Amino acid sequence: MKLSIVVPCYNEQEVLHQTSTQLTALLDRLVVSRKVSSDSGIYFIDDGSKDKTWTLIQDLASKQLRINGIKLSRNRGHQNALLAGLMTVPGDVLISLDSDLQDDVEAIEKMLDAHLLGADIVYGVREDRSSDSFFKRTTAILFYRTFSLLGVESIFNHSDYRSHVETDHRSSQKLQRGQPFSSWDNTTARLYLIDSLLQEE
Repeated sequence: MKLSIVVPCYNEQEVLHQTSTQLTALLDRLVVSRKVSSDSGIYFIDDGSKDKTWTLIQDLASKQLRINGIKLSRNRGHQNALLAGLMTVPGDVLISLDSDLQDDVEAIEKMLDAHLLGADIVYGVREDRSSDSFFKRTTAILFYRTFSLLGVESIFNHSDYRSHVETDHRSSQKLQRGQPFSSWDNTTARLYLIDSLLQEE
């Protein structure tokens, strides 16, 4: 099973080395235990950062085989950066998480176990929000309650920390209509540049 970990980044130069170290160690352990294949990788998606995030991603990718980078041409927002990664990277299972590792990376192994048992999508749900500020906890509760009152089905306390079994993410209707983004592939550094993501038609 080829695992790809998708990590959107915006001005993350302070945490990038720690994040890459933890994720690489986890991936190495999963490869040794044969839960994932040796061609599994980590994909940092630079969402038009203004600091040295992209420079660090380039440096990490040039030194570590498992690390890859995708650079958006400008800041397009967290969700678009996440979408760019999910629609671009290869893999049998894709897992997305935030670059500051506020979610427990050890849960990735449990997610893979759930896929092996037949799950197509696995959500990471926070059991404890005590580390969040009062404001963040309160607004999160209001968000989920409001959605519930509006009749929207959602999973309480879930975030972008999730995984899904990949079928054919490149066959989306958007991508079939004239290639809405172009990519550049430098096989030496395994870096991708997305020039114009999700253009208006």
